[in-house]
Amino acid sequence: MALFFLIPLSICVITSYIYNRCNDEVGYLVGLFAIISLVLSLILAPWEIQVLLLVLVLVTTKKLLQRNEYKLRKGSRE
Repeated sequence: MALFFLIPLSICVITSYIYNRCNDEVGYLVGLFAIISLVLSLILAPWEIQVLLLVLVLVTTKKLLQRNEYKLRKGSRE
């Protein structure tokens, strides 16, 4: 398994830390660079990790939708 995706991922983590510490325009530029490196690391990730992330997103989304439907049903009864 190629671990090339860890390079942009580590850059993303470092730039995210810098983004949280900066309050000026440089922080916004670093935040943009963090987003780009995160997307690049997801593209370069092996298919096993991509499938794992997809399953995680689908399960989380399903739970959030169920929670929102419960709140809507509870609100309509009152």
